[in-house]
Amino acid sequence: MAVGPNTFPVMLPIKGFKLGTTSAEIKYKDRRDLVVMEVAEGATVAGVFTMNRFCAAPVQICQKHLAAMSGQHTGVVSPKRYLVTNTGYANAGTGPDGYKNSIAVCERMATIANVSVEDVFPYSTGVIGERLPIETINGALERCVENLSEQGWEDAANGIMTTDTRPKGSSRKLSIEGESVSITGISKGSGMIMPNMATMLAYVATDVGLSQALAEDLLKEAADQSFNQATVDGDTSTNDSCMLIATHESGVVFQTESDEGYQQFREAFIAVCVELAQAIIRDGEGATKFVTVRVEEANNRDEARAVAYTVAHSPLVKTALFAADPNWGRILAAIGRAPMNDLNVDAVSVYLDDVLLAEKGSVAQSYLEEDGSRIMAQEEFYIIIKLGRGNVAADVWTCDFSYDYVKINADYRS
Repeated sequence: MAVGPNTFPVMLPIKGFKLGTTSAEIKYKDRRDLVVMEVAEGATVAGVFTMNRFCAAPVQICQKHLAAMSGQHTGVVSPKRYLVTNTGYANAGTGPDGYKNSIAVCERMATIANVSVEDVFPYSTGVIGERLPIETINGALERCVENLSEQGWEDAANGIMTTDTRPKGSSRKLSIEGESVSITGISKGSGMIMPNMATMLAYVATDVGLSQALAEDLLKEAADQSFNQATVDGDTSTNDSCMLIATHESGVVFQTESDEGYQQFREAFIAVCVELAQAIIRDGEGATKFVTVRVEEANNRDEARAVAYTVAHSPLVKTALFAADPNWGRILAAIGRAPMNDLNVDAVSVYLDDVLLAEKGSVAQSYLEEDGSRIMAQEEFYIIIKLGRGNVAADVWTCDFSYDYVKINADYRS
């Protein structure tokens, strides 16, 4: 179950970036579950990761390998690099053995590709606490390499899924200073979705050139405006990773934010990340509604987000969304317990799209129950909260809680 049409976009190839996928039968038979991505020499790689203190072994290794990469001397052409993703098992909560197992995957990939271990970045997603079947994964890596192709995006989007019901992709082409530039990305995620990041993996590649510092800054900004504005259930995963790969193949190179054409590229890159983040919410476990919680008239963004997340996380609000029940009292209760100071409840007003639900601490005199029910019966709508405190706004994307959310997570390990 998911919200919106199940259409996978046309994915523009990125010169210098290849993807190969296979069925290794890591946990399930007859499904793609192992993906290798090859990054050409000279590319820039950046990443942002989960803030969960029990972060998985592959996250720790990726951060270590990225740090080693960032320490290379300026002017040194980066070698080929490989990103290896397995589904089925998260390799989190597995202690020293889990770390050794992820390193073993890196070592096998390094041997196959004739690169150093530090040039391999591992990613895992699936059940927490269970160890990787190393022989199964390592035995299938060569099949992924044999399948490497710049056209391999859709297979890879399927290969990184866990409880997802559909692959997620986004791709854009733009012209900068007369040169054609492409941005293409895939993501996975369906449950355990919460900012900082979410149980998600995302890989976004572009054929522009970016300095290391600019790539890191751009990815942090893009994640903050996309993946960190999405929440399904308020649980932050142990394995979240989002990667930017800039292959330098288009002839367009950006060193700083002030470079000609950079802002145009930046906006397109963030738009791709937003589309991927929203696709995750549309495919939230058991989701039947895609809801934007917009908080307006706040003093600052942190305050606006705090209110939006409190509403978006509320199980009572989310179950009302599923039932198409415009229970405005639940929304007011969530706003009232949001972590903010000196809220004047008489200044707050709440809307469903353009229908005024509540104002001045009570139901609006103009409100009709049938109007609220009509809006909430839609697959997509806004909850708009005006705080009456300032002029800052923020959005958070969320979904409802259906019966299927409980079923999916109750049966997750079976």
